[in-house]
Amino acid sequence: MLAESATFSSGKATNIQLSISTKMSEMNEYQKVSEEQHKRVQTNPYGPNPSDYLSNVRSFQLIESTLREGEQFANAFFNTEKKIEIAKALDDFGVDYIELTSPVASEQSRADCEAICKLGLKAKILTHIRCHMDDARVAVETGVDGVDVVIGTSQFLRQYSHGKDMSYITKNAIEVIEFVKSKGIEIRFSSEDSFRSDIVDLLNIYKTVDKIGVNRVGIADTVGCANPRQVYELVKTLKSVVSCDIECHFHNDTGCAIANAYTALEAGAKLIDVSVLGIGERNGITPLGGLMARMIAADREYVLGKYKLHKLRDLENLVAEAVQVNIPFNNPITGFCAFTHKAGIHAKAILANPSTYEILSPSDFGLTRYIHFANRLTGWNAIKARVEQLNLNLTDDQIKEVTGKIKKLGDIRPLNIDDVDSIIKDYHADVSTPSMNATEGPAIDEEQSLLDTVKRPRLN
Repeated sequence: MLAESATFSSGKATNIQLSISTKMSEMNEYQKVSEEQHKRVQTNPYGPNPSDYLSNVRSFQLIESTLREGEQFANAFFNTEKKIEIAKALDDFGVDYIELTSPVASEQSRADCEAICKLGLKAKILTHIRCHMDDARVAVETGVDGVDVVIGTSQFLRQYSHGKDMSYITKNAIEVIEFVKSKGIEIRFSSEDSFRSDIVDLLNIYKTVDKIGVNRVGIADTVGCANPRQVYELVKTLKSVVSCDIECHFHNDTGCAIANAYTALEAGAKLIDVSVLGIGERNGITPLGGLMARMIAADREYVLGKYKLHKLRDLENLVAEAVQVNIPFNNPITGFCAFTHKAGIHAKAILANPSTYEILSPSDFGLTRYIHFANRLTGWNAIKARVEQLNLNLTDDQIKEVTGKIKKLGDIRPLNIDDVDSIIKDYHADVSTPSMNATEGPAIDEEQSLLDTVKRPRLN
């Protein structure tokens, strides 16, 4: 029994050794694969997957809809002069298309559409109409380069909006598309409320209009309900049944517009509808600036080579003023906090290498970063940078000491730059001037002394 047990144990040990050897071999093989993969890793970890053959992240286009979707924003009222100013600014920025309000919306809308078409802009001019021949006849006479046709396909819109079934929608779509094509201008057909529409209905009508020869088909998340996974699956599926380009329109009701737009491009969509500051119906659509932030992180060369990003701030200011809103503090790129660094460890790393805490470079947008050093969270590296800006000479130990003084005052009350500069300059004066040691006299309250320091007027 003992011998058998010993033999068993010996065999078990051998098996364990073999198992370990196999595992080590697998690990070595894994290591080889990993090393090989490492050689192919992109320098930009946020770029598109090079093996994703569907992706248009490096070849996307923008359909700018501030003058269409943006007019549906609660505060929006653009007169003709303002529309022309915005259209020129969008064109200067480099958008591929500018989409305008339907010319049948009002007499002035038609006149504005005709006026913008006569500007001779580089961007192609589109107008957005219902899937109806009356609208199409008016649209093609305005001088636009293309017509965006839309009709609701979800059960909600078919029942409560236009009351038409899919047979009627298909018949009308064919008629309108063939008419617009006969005029030699671009045509896009889009379903409205795509993500709440029956997938069979969607694919059938998209295949039909694709065969007729539309330039683009559109997917619209009209109520902002879609998530990135749903977007990827629908766009990828649609990509497999149509040969034309795919355009996507995402509302931001649930905060997914930018993520959905990027995912759509990954899945094979080519064009994304955007507006300045995301203004539009309800909570708006994919914001131009926000999408630029996402796309430049993915492919800096493509974005910089195509769009004038340094024009973004002026463009957003123009629209913000027109619709009477403030640019949010956390707005991508142009929010006043976008490139502000406050915490000490952040400031230290930023001063050493900005890429440590910045995936975007402010210089790409004509902006600069700001190290917020006037606060109790500041670090001595940030104060050192300020000392150098003031052309003062202090050792690292002295800078650490004066940083401590700044932090103490920051615990008492909010600070501003003048507060910090006063403390630094007074400290520098103290350490630069020989002083007599006091042997007598009342003790000095350091906190009160700091408060007195920043209250004293200074002669510069």
